[in-house]
Amino acid sequence: MEFTENREVEQEQLKAIFRDMAKYSPSKICGMLGNAVIVPVYTSLLSPEQYGLYSLSIAVLSFLCILFSDWIGLSGLRFFKHNQMMDNMPKYLTTLVTMLASNIFIMFVLSYIFRNNFYNFFHIPVKYFFAILFLIIPVAIRALLFQLLRAQLKSISFTISTIANQIMTILLSVFFVKVFHLGAIALLLGMAVSITLTDLLLIYQSNILSWFKLQRIEWHSVLPIITYGIPIAATSLSAWIINQSNKFIMNSIHGFSQVGLVGVAYGLTFSLLLTIFSIITVAAIPRIINMYEEKIDVRPIISRFTGYFILIALPVITVISVYSIDYVGMLSSNEKFLEAFKLIPYFAFGSFFMAITDYTTLQYHLANKTYIDFIIKLISGITGVVLNILLIPQYGLQGVGIATLGANFLYFLLSIIIVLPGLRLIYPVLTLSRIFIAFVPTALLYYVFRNYLSAPALVEMLALMAVFYGVYFALQRTIMKRKEY
Repeated sequence: MEFTENREVEQEQLKAIFRDMAKYSPSKICGMLGNAVIVPVYTSLLSPEQYGLYSLSIAVLSFLCILFSDWIGLSGLRFFKHNQMMDNMPKYLTTLVTMLASNIFIMFVLSYIFRNNFYNFFHIPVKYFFAILFLIIPVAIRALLFQLLRAQLKSISFTISTIANQIMTILLSVFFVKVFHLGAIALLLGMAVSITLTDLLLIYQSNILSWFKLQRIEWHSVLPIITYGIPIAATSLSAWIINQSNKFIMNSIHGFSQVGLVGVAYGLTFSLLLTIFSIITVAAIPRIINMYEEKIDVRPIISRFTGYFILIALPVITVISVYSIDYVGMLSSNEKFLEAFKLIPYFAFGSFFMAITDYTTLQYHLANKTYIDFIIKLISGITGVVLNILLIPQYGLQGVGIATLGANFLYFLLSIIIVLPGLRLIYPVLTLSRIFIAFVPTALLYYVFRNYLSAPALVEMLALMAVFYGVYFALQRTIMKRKEY
């Protein structure tokens, strides 16, 4: 495919993406705050063992969603514009809904047939497993409808529904724990009720009922969804292996209480940080896909937003890692979970490398060669499992951290080595140079804090961030200003 450079379209889309980011940001900020609230609230209500059981349940839920539902929603986003241009929306939506319903049915059949294998493999009580099975129904519907909202560029609707879902989940979960004393399963019940109510809101917001008309499926339209979506599912499964399988390995070696510590560290890094980092991708990717379909060179846009991501993420992750003990102390209300600080630097930088691959692997999604993404992530996932098995018995929590960071870094490294013709990433050299220079005075201030001054941890963290961004934006406006042609 030949691509053309169009600066006018690029600038227009750049402004549009920033507008979308402003619209999406309230949902992501609230999501981040919600995830920050969840950890202290849930750890105050549950013991480490119960929190470990909750973390395992969420890991099983994500495993089943990856296999049976999430990839259909992502395929819906990828091919929405094409089918809209072809005036083929009723048949397209019929295909998506039919595939989703069929997958959920297959999941229930397989879960019944192999139920004993599930119990033994995941080491999870029977009642939790069945709760997860029924929870996946509203979760799968939500995933599809969220992607349809993104495809329609309805950023405000996306924001409203995301915030409503976050607030309802926390309130209902706390209510069920307090009133019915069901432990970790009360959190799953709260999620089920909240997500079901959110699904009703999403059906209205996406206006899917006006488009959806039950029609005979044309099987030639199924093949592109499968060929695009199945590698995504396999890729997501590999990511799950990288970042979630450690909970099951830890449980088999050290029990639920240690899994609770892993769950807390995961909640304070991956769940929290990836939510705020996704402000860029949730706004940019739909428009980048549209530009690609219109044969516009998307590499400058991808490069620009890769630089923005590093600018936002790297300072935050570095400060959190340096102040890991204080960070866990501020966001965990139970001293029994304080030991999770050992995992924070590993998980924080692991989340950084995982998030940046949204930009380095976008080339595979645009070219519909998601099997490449699957292969490199599978290699990374297998590496992560091997490292967990080797390191956890000897190093415990730190073994989990090293394995997680190593696997995510390997995935990032492979994604910048294996590139497709015409889609090679243009590195944001100017942005990276400013970041490197801005870290120098920030590091000097940290040295002063460690050796000469003493202030509350939060004050020091905010001061370091202020110095970094102050120097960065001073460079951006003066001697290292970007030249626009």
